[in-house]
Amino acid sequence: MRIIAGMSIKHYLRFVWLLLALAAPVQAAVSERILLQASPLAGFQYHAGKQVWGELHEGDALELVREPDNVYDPRAVRVLWHGTMLGYVPRRDNEAVARLLDRGTPLEARITRLVKTRNPWQRILFEVYLPL
Repeated sequence: MRIIAGMSIKHYLRFVWLLLALAAPVQAAVSERILLQASPLAGFQYHAGKQVWGELHEGDALELVREPDNVYDPRAVRVLWHGTMLGYVPRRDNEAVARLLDRGTPLEARITRLVKTRNPWQRILFEVYLPL
């Protein structure tokens, strides 16, 4: 009996097993966390980003810290790298992150892009994830 263009059942099953074996690690990695948002870093020019620029790498973990008493934005979320203040989650993007942090939901954040540019809004792009 032939299944696909001259492929026997035996070879077809081996092919399916191989596909499943290769897909398993990808599936496991995808199901570990959910991407909530990708944002540029706000306020880079006002904080310590310039001092640590040479030490930052794409993929570095960031810490998100709620700042509910911020006089400019009650939903403010600080972005830290190894305890160093880099800036904030942009005001237009911080509502969901602030609510989740207020509920005690653990979130992860990582630097996804570093760009040497004069525009501080384009220097650091980061993503926020909800771990599963």
